Amino acid sequence: MMETKLLSIKEWSQEDRPREKLLEKGIAALSDAELIAILIGSGTRNETAVELAKKILLLANNDLNQLSRLSVKELTKSTKGVGNAKAISIVAALELGRRRKRIDANQVVTITSSEHVASIFAPLLADLIQEEFWVLFLSRANKVVAKMKISIGGIHQAVVDTRIIFKYALQHAASGIVLCHNHPSGALLPSQEDKNITEKIKQGAKLFDMNVLDHIIIAGDSYYSFADHNIL
Repeated sequence: MMETKLLSIKEWSQEDRPREKLLEKGIAALSDAELIAILIGSGTRNETAVELAKKILLLANNDLNQLSRLSVKELTKSTKGVGNAKAISIVAALELGRRRKRIDANQVVTITSSEHVASIFAPLLADLIQEEFWVLFLSRANKVVAKMKISIGGIHQAVVDTRIIFKYALQHAASGIVLCHNHPSGALLPSQEDKNITEKIKQGAKLFDMNVLDHIIIAGDSYYSFADHNIL
């Protein structure tokens, strides 16, 4: 079997040198494939790093959100020319991006819209392959006093124990509750089960003089707000 030789940057064609392009034109001028090419550093005997990066993106349907869900094993198994080192570089870079968004989201302390809620939870939930149910507990001034993960489920549903929600709500003297969960399938609209659990929590909250202010569904890059659609 012929050994695969890696192409050095000097052997790339001029248009396939993303590092030089970054220095000359700035980071915003680079495509997703060119950014990934910088991460993986080299291609193979028959393809440049940019060409290999395009194959990696194609594996995720040219969707960075889908790419961020792939493991090192999935990347190496599905793409010829991608070994552990290249796959680890990609996974690590995408995780850094997620962590940066989480830091930015934690700076939001007063909730004024469904968009604020989505900005908090999208970094936590958008890329998950299982469903999770979270709750924000708010003061009377709509300041976040706590953020709690209530349950983890499978691909389709997370079982929610309302008693746990109200236990935490009372511990934090919350006046408002915002619910949030993700749909790993990408389906944006709420299911009947989503509507049922929302109504159940809403009725329970009234007993403690609390209000359920919204229920947000995170589905990939999009979100759905019960409050915005007047179904709360």
